[in-house]
Amino acid sequence: MDLNSASTIVLRVLTQATSQDTAVLKPAEEQLKQWETQPGFYSVLLNIFTNHTLDVNVRWLAVLYFKNGIDRYWRRVAPHALSEEEKTTLRAGLITNFNEPVNQIATQISVLIAKVARVDCPRQWPELIPTLLESVKVQDDLRQHRALLTFYHVTKTLASKRLAADRKLFYDLASGIYSFACSLWNHHTDTFLQQVCAGDEAAATNSLERTLLSLKVLRKLTVHGFVEPHWSVEVMGFLHAVFERLKQFLECSRSIRAENVCRDRLEKTIILFTKVLLDFLDQHPFSFTPLIQRSLEFAVSYVFTDAGEGIVFERFIVQCMNLIKMIVKNYAYKPSKNVEDSSPETLEAHKIKTAFFTYPTLMEICRRLVTHYFLLTNEELMMWEEDPEGFTVEETGGDSWKYSLRPCTEVLFIDIFHEYNQALTPVLLEMVRSLQGSTDVEDTSAILIKDAVYNAVGLAAYELFDSVDFDQWFKNQLLSELQVSHNRYKPIRRRVIWLIGQWISVKFKSDLRPMLYEAIRNLLQDQDLVVNDFEFRTDQFLPYLESMFTLLFQLLQEVTQCDTKMHVLHVLSCVIERVNMQIRPYVGCLVQYLPLLWKQSEEHNMLRCAILTTLIHLVQGLGADSKNLYPFLLPVIQLSTDVSQPPHVYLLEDGLELWLVTLENSPCLTPELLRIFQNMSALLELSSENLKNCFKIINAYIFLSSSEFLQMYATDLCRSFCELLKDITTEGQVQVLKVVENVLKVNPVLGPQMFQPLLPSIFRGIIDGERYPVVMSTYLGIMGRVLLQNASFFSLLLSQMACELGQELDQILGNMIEMWVDRMDNITQPERRKLSALALLSLLPSLNSVIQDKFCGIINISVEGLHDVMTEDPETGTYKDCMLMFHFEEPKVTEDEEPPTEQDKRKKILALKDPVHTVSLQQFIYEKLKAQQELLGEQGFQALMETVDTEIVAQLQEFLQGF
Repeated sequence: MDLNSASTIVLRVLTQATSQDTAVLKPAEEQLKQWETQPGFYSVLLNIFTNHTLDVNVRWLAVLYFKNGIDRYWRRVAPHALSEEEKTTLRAGLITNFNEPVNQIATQISVLIAKVARVDCPRQWPELIPTLLESVKVQDDLRQHRALLTFYHVTKTLASKRLAADRKLFYDLASGIYSFACSLWNHHTDTFLQQVCAGDEAAATNSLERTLLSLKVLRKLTVHGFVEPHWSVEVMGFLHAVFERLKQFLECSRSIRAENVCRDRLEKTIILFTKVLLDFLDQHPFSFTPLIQRSLEFAVSYVFTDAGEGIVFERFIVQCMNLIKMIVKNYAYKPSKNVEDSSPETLEAHKIKTAFFTYPTLMEICRRLVTHYFLLTNEELMMWEEDPEGFTVEETGGDSWKYSLRPCTEVLFIDIFHEYNQALTPVLLEMVRSLQGSTDVEDTSAILIKDAVYNAVGLAAYELFDSVDFDQWFKNQLLSELQVSHNRYKPIRRRVIWLIGQWISVKFKSDLRPMLYEAIRNLLQDQDLVVNDFEFRTDQFLPYLESMFTLLFQLLQEVTQCDTKMHVLHVLSCVIERVNMQIRPYVGCLVQYLPLLWKQSEEHNMLRCAILTTLIHLVQGLGADSKNLYPFLLPVIQLSTDVSQPPHVYLLEDGLELWLVTLENSPCLTPELLRIFQNMSALLELSSENLKNCFKIINAYIFLSSSEFLQMYATDLCRSFCELLKDITTEGQVQVLKVVENVLKVNPVLGPQMFQPLLPSIFRGIIDGERYPVVMSTYLGIMGRVLLQNASFFSLLLSQMACELGQELDQILGNMIEMWVDRMDNITQPERRKLSALALLSLLPSLNSVIQDKFCGIINISVEGLHDVMTEDPETGTYKDCMLMFHFEEPKVTEDEEPPTEQDKRKKILALKDPVHTVSLQQFIYEKLKAQQELLGEQGFQALMETVDTEIVAQLQEFLQGF
């Protein structure tokens, strides 16, 4: 691409590409895409975005295309890679001038230079770093800032490389430029401080920007540029200087107004100082040891004493607390139980920690956390009054809550209390004792203190297990506090119910729960409860079920925020799950409301997930009656499991679970339920972690109505299985085979024909001796069904295999029986072991020489089967087959057991038709041996029996006594 002639054309097309008119925009984008691989294109782009007279939007687009081109075509091995000659020209052009006047474009240029540096620096671009170091010294403000910005992005990019050779190059770079970077930072920092003192805000703002950039460079060099940074005097000198600079900057904040632009940058710089310390501690805990004492003194001083009064701000407090927490929790600073196994570095760090965290210090930290940082603020109280629901969502973990001060203080309290619980337990208990009895509702301060202390006791529940008699406290104090109905006592009522929620799984007698349920019901009636999902015993809860469920449903209708509805639905789901069928009289209102809620939540997929979970428990609770929900339920399942619909990304897992429980509890197959299976083919193609549930759903359809289901879907299902088996894990292979096994169990006549394409590979796997026992076991289970229940199809399959393998039919039959006998130990399930015995015995009586040759093996398997299934009647001394089932009985269900689903009942009825459960193995062996004896005559039969081990014969005779 000739630069002179091409520049005009490219400029025109770039201009068109900035158009709002799609008719102009689209062709321009297509043309630019075609030019991406043209030699010289990026040189033209460089000329365009460095020409400050051109339109800003055009230059912006040019720099973006250049940046994207680096990602795709800069590396030598990339398809259509740029030539070395062009790259040399481009590298030189990129660092000729650092004078870009537009901030956004300057940032993009810095980023793209860093991208090139990641590939080429220092080997192909040795001049980059020296050029940057010279450019940051110039007096021109703009050039100095742009060079410093580029210096930061290059350092950041090189620091992120992780290969050993790249790490070595960065270590060399860091040691070579660290002294200069420190000097640069000190220079800009001193300049800023002087300008602040002189009251020159404009100049101070410029200097602060340079201070910030140079500090960012130093952060990367310090954290990632040294293997053992504690051996570097300059590194440790810089880190010690951070504390002094932090103090100076915090003092500066007193004189800079909150609304000043400089104030925002100042706070960012202060936070960056703390990030340097936190990152260094995270990456180099032992190198940080000399800084532990100073870090703790600094952080505790500003956060837990009056030293920070008027100058600290929320994010700085959070960072200081994180610093304390990281030192307290750091595993590198915790000696082993056997102190002799600990390193000297660990012992030294632990010694410094122990010396700092004296009892007075710990007591002050604990008291400040609880009585200062845990207190609800005026803003929070006002928000609670104006928007109770919004306050609850924020307070229990809304997005902004994650980054606020309150969770940080609570986490620090938990970590310090865990680490120093022996010292702090008496302090907290004394605070509790000082708050005995109810608090004056007019004393807002006392109410907030009690709320904070109760919060601390809840957070430390596990640590206080041996120190607090929670049952007595509940009966003597907390229960009565729940009954104080005054509006100003609302914080205490809310906190007490939360506190009980924290303790109930730690230490709470079950006989106190009815009192608790009564209190919760009263709070729900007053609409004065943060809903908690308590553990409960069903029998104790049942007297409150109707009122609780009704009140929770009313709350679900009244709340408006998505998070709150999800939480209430979660509690309702827990209740439904625990009481199961006993929920049936009370769910009518919820069943009517959920379709409306589903429609309203079209844009809120997480709320829809909560609705799906509730529906799962509802269907399980309603059992066969869930059929009445189908007009709403089935379209929900259809949408949730349709991979062509965008919401499936969020809803699929719960949607599959709902589909499965719907089938399991369905009394019959409806056309609509059958139609949903059209979604399955695409789900099987996904081969995702949901495949297991997909197979469960397929099996559920087979048990529900195999003939209708297989008539419509067997062909597609067989095709999908053939594709799956080409590339699937062993576990997945077994899941596919189990479906085939269930088809044969339910429909032994048509099943083999429907899945005929799969059977040859199963047969081949048996005679080849499949190496995975679990797969072999399933192969034998399938073949056993075919052989026992559809002998004519087995004969056809045997003929097919003989033809395919070019062997005699008898030879293949003999190989199969031999492998079956040899691998019988692969089968662990008693049902399959009995099935194998029945299947091989079904070959008798026979004059076939191969079958007679394998007679010994067949008898061995049969006797093994008898050992598996026969139990001795202690009264009569006779044996009976324990797998026989004669009639269907509704099982008696205890309180802790799940009631049987409709599918469980179907499986029981199916078992009454299954030879494994209807044919006595003892009787079957006797009849087959008698028939073989009649066929061969006494002499021939005795000759056959002599091929069997005498011990096996003796065991067989014992089992067959009485026949």
